Amino acid sequence: MSSEPLQPFTPSPLLLSYLPSGLSIGVIVTWALYAVFTFWAIYTLVAIYHWLRYSHASWVALPAIALHLVISLSLMSYALGGGAYFLSPYLP
Repeated sequence: MSSEPLQPFTPSPLLLSYLPSGLSIGVIVTWALYAVFTFWAIYTLVAIYHWLRYSHASWVALPAIALHLVISLSLMSYALGGGAYFLSPYLP
């Protein structure tokens, strides 16, 4: 409803009761993001290898790879640490 103020999401207390002491939802989300970004890094390296190996004559390859890496690393740093460094002025 637009007349009610927004409330932050809070997980169910039942879910939190199953977590070991010292482990929070934030830690779980951080490690899940590390796993996703590790998969992304391996996938990206394989894709870059194949792109350079089989499309090395393309003049688009190197600028596209560089742009992909810069944008992806900025988004990863923003997701994990809250700051995308040189993109920070443009992000909320």
